[in-house]
Amino acid sequence: MKQENKTVLLFDLDGTLLDSAPDLAKAVNHMLLTLNLKEFSQEVIRSWVGNGAKTLVERALQHSIKHNVLNKTFSEVEINSALAIFLKYYQRNLCNESVLYEGVKETLVALKKKGYRLAIISNKPTEFITPIIAGYDLTELFELLIGGDSLTERKPHPLPLLHACKVLDVTVDQCIMIGDSKNDIMAAKAANMQSIGLTYGYNYGEDISVFKPDWCLDTFPELLPLLPEVFC
Repeated sequence: MKQENKTVLLFDLDGTLLDSAPDLAKAVNHMLLTLNLKEFSQEVIRSWVGNGAKTLVERALQHSIKHNVLNKTFSEVEINSALAIFLKYYQRNLCNESVLYEGVKETLVALKKKGYRLAIISNKPTEFITPIIAGYDLTELFELLIGGDSLTERKPHPLPLLHACKVLDVTVDQCIMIGDSKNDIMAAKAANMQSIGLTYGYNYGEDISVFKPDWCLDTFPELLPLLPEVFC
C-alpha cells in the first residue's frame, strides 16, 4: 500500500467512528410500535445499518412482515410515512446512547497533527451529521461533511468521494477512504481510490476483507502506525 503521497482521509461515520446502533435501534422500535408492529433487538437492527435511513426503515418493515407472516407489501407512501416517524424520533435522540469507538477521538487528533486533512462521507442524512459531530466535540477536526442526501448519488457510487476531491482540491491519489462497510470499499474502488477496511463495524455481518480493501484493520488506533506524517 502506497501511503507516502496521501494528504486527505475520508471517513465513514456509523460503524467507523461512531457506534450509533443503540440510538438507531430505539428510533426503529419507536417507529414499529407506533405502527403496531413487532420490535426487534438492538443486535438484529445493528445488522441493518449502513445504507441510509430509508433503507434502514425499509429493512425493519420487511422483517416485521416476515416475523408476523403477513401477506403484505408496503407502498412508497407507507414507507415514507414510517420514515417520517423514525426521523422525527431520531432527530430528538441522536446522541443518547451512541458512543465513539475506542480511541477514535485521540486518533483523529493525532492524524490531524500529522498533517492530514479529514472529511466525513456518510450515507446518513446530512441534517444529523453536523449535530452528531458537534455532540462529540469533533467539529474542528473535519473540513467537509457529506451525507447520503448531499448529492444525487451515495456510496457505493463513487460520486461522493469524487465530489470530496473536487471540493478539497486534491486528486484521488491523495486520498484514502476509510470505513467498515462494503459500500465504502466499493465506492473507493469505483473512484480508483485506495481504501482501508475496518473489521469492527456493521457491514451486514460480512467479512470486510472479502471486498479487498487495500488494508484491513481491527481497531481505529491502528491507523496511526500505518499512516506516516504528511509533513516530514
